[in-house]
Amino acid sequence: MAYPPLPLQTGLVSPETLPLLLVLAGLGLSLAEAIAPGAHFVVLGVALLAAGLAGLLIAPLASPIILGLLVFVFGALALYGYRELDIYGGKGEGKTSDSDALTGKMGRVTERVTPTSGEVKLDEGGFNPYYAARSVHGELEAGTEVIVVDPGGGNVVTVEGVGPGEDEIDRELARERARRHEESAERDEEELEREGTEGV
Repeated sequence: MAYPPLPLQTGLVSPETLPLLLVLAGLGLSLAEAIAPGAHFVVLGVALLAAGLAGLLIAPLASPIILGLLVFVFGALALYGYRELDIYGGKGEGKTSDSDALTGKMGRVTERVTPTSGEVKLDEGGFNPYYAARSVHGELEAGTEVIVVDPGGGNVVTVEGVGPGEDEIDRELARERARRHEESAERDEEELEREGTEGV
């Protein structure tokens, strides 16, 4: 019984050109990563490029099965190296994990903040550091330094102005007060929930 030829055996692509195709694909993905960074193509691009170069430099490695295994091996090594070297800050340092992480963050008013409207730019506010904001009391003019006292789910933060005579110690104390206020609010909410379920 005769089987139809495999695509690599049809003469369209000879096995000798497969490593070259891998190198070209790896270079293409690396170029795409350079144009639009974000670690979407870096692991696969490095894996294809390394496997293609190995196939070009060492001719016995040019078989499709061996090249496939090399792509897998180099891909695993590239992924490990990418995670360990923390090229794009992938370990989470400098990122907000959730809206609660915004409590105590410092920033500046970009549009006048009132108890009902405004906008601030947080110093460590993530990918888009601009947030809609409300003031605790009074109005805060553009350029005023502020601290987040209530993250409000991350969409609209509640801020408080930081006085001109305050230094880093005062700001740290303000962050600690905000954190304690938040913890006490959570405890009160948990107690209310427990009392509500006990009465049922």
